[in-house]
Amino acid sequence: MTDVSRGPLAGVRILDLSRVLAGPYCTTLLWELGADVLKIEQPGHGDDTRAFPPFQNGESVYFASINRGKRSLALDLKNEADKRVFEELLGRSDVLVENFRPGAMKKFGLDYPAIKDRYPSLIYASISGFGHTGPYRDLPAYDLIVQALGGMISINGEEGRPGVRLGISLGDLAAGAFAALAIASSLYERRASGKGRFIDIAMLDVQTMLLESALVRQLATGETQTPTGSRHPVITPFDVFAAKDGPIAIGCANDRLFDELCDALGRPDFKTDPRYDNLYLRFANHVVLKAEIEAALKTRTVAEWVNLFRARGIPAAPIHTMAEVVNDPQLKARGMFVTVDDKEMGPLTMTGSAFKISGYEQSPTRPPAPNLDEARADIMAELGRPTEEKRPRIKAPERPQIW
Repeated sequence: MTDVSRGPLAGVRILDLSRVLAGPYCTTLLWELGADVLKIEQPGHGDDTRAFPPFQNGESVYFASINRGKRSLALDLKNEADKRVFEELLGRSDVLVENFRPGAMKKFGLDYPAIKDRYPSLIYASISGFGHTGPYRDLPAYDLIVQALGGMISINGEEGRPGVRLGISLGDLAAGAFAALAIASSLYERRASGKGRFIDIAMLDVQTMLLESALVRQLATGETQTPTGSRHPVITPFDVFAAKDGPIAIGCANDRLFDELCDALGRPDFKTDPRYDNLYLRFANHVVLKAEIEAALKTRTVAEWVNLFRARGIPAAPIHTMAEVVNDPQLKARGMFVTVDDKEMGPLTMTGSAFKISGYEQSPTRPPAPNLDEARADIMAELGRPTEEKRPRIKAPERPQIW
C-alpha cells in the first residue's frame, strides 16, 4: 500500500533559524523529505533574500525558490517575550538549524552548551564558513571566499588562464546538503539512543571533501592541479569537442569505450596507434588526439553524433543552455519541474525534488514560500497562546533585473 505522506521525515519538526542559502537549502531538502519546517525570521525585513532579485510583482523569486512549503514566524531573539516563544518552540522541535557565525548564538544564550541539558533530544545543526574550531573560526565567509580559500577556483577555468569561480554557489549548496545528511543520520540514531547531537558543518570542510582527485594527487605526488578547461585532468578523451555546428561532450574512461569511439568516428586506426594504446598514453598525447577527434567530428552535426554515439553506448551530450535544460524531456519525465501557486506572484515553475523514494508520491505542485510572519496565528494556537496580530508583510523593493 502506498504511503501518501510527503516523505520519510513526516512528523519531524525543523526549527529553521538560518538565512540566505546554505541553511535554507538544507531545510528545503528536509522539507522535500517530509519535515515540517518553521522558518524564524527577523521582524521588519525577514530573510535577506526577500530583497534578492529577480522580482515578480515586487516579490523575490529567489526567496520563493529556496523557501517553498515552509512556515514563517517573525521573532526578535533580543526581545525576552519573543525569546520565550522561541524556547517553547525548541521544546516542541526535533531539529534546530542555524548558519550564524560561531559565537553569535551565545549572545542570545542559545548556543548548544547553554541549551543541551534543557533539550536533551534536540539535534542542533550549525552551518558556518569555517566551523566552531580552528584559527579561521571567527572569520566571515561567503561561497566566493570558500571557493578561493579551499582551492576550487585554482582548478576551475580555461587552461593557461587564471582560475575562476564556479557558476553556482557550490560552497553553500554542498554545505546545506551535507548538513541535511548529518541531520537525517542523527534522527535515525536518536531512535535508539534518545539523544540529541550537535552538528558542526563548515563550508571549507565540505569543499575539501568535494575536491577528491585534486587533493589526492597533491597529497600523494606533490603535483598541483591547475585549470584544464572542460578536459579531465587525467582521462582522455573526456572533454568538450567541436563538431560541425557546435560543441559536444564526450567521455571515454576505458579502453572499450575508446574502441567504440574510434569505430564510430570512422577511425579504427586509432585502436592500433601506439600513441593511444592505453589510458596513460592517450592522456600523454591528449593534444594531438583531441585535434584528430575534432577533425572527424567536423563531418556531422552535434545531434547526428549524439545519436550515433548513444547507439553504441558511448556517453555523449550536447551542451545545453538553461533555456534548453528547462525543456529537457528527461527532466520533465522525472518530475524535476513543479508548479508553485504563489499568492503574490501567481503560478511559478521551479525545480522539483531529486529524491525518488518508493512508497512516497511525487506531487507536481508545491505550496508557496510564506509571507513574513504568515504562520503566527497557527503557531501561537499550537502553543496555547493568545492569537497576536501578524506583523506586516514586507514587499521587496523594486529593483532592476540584474540576475
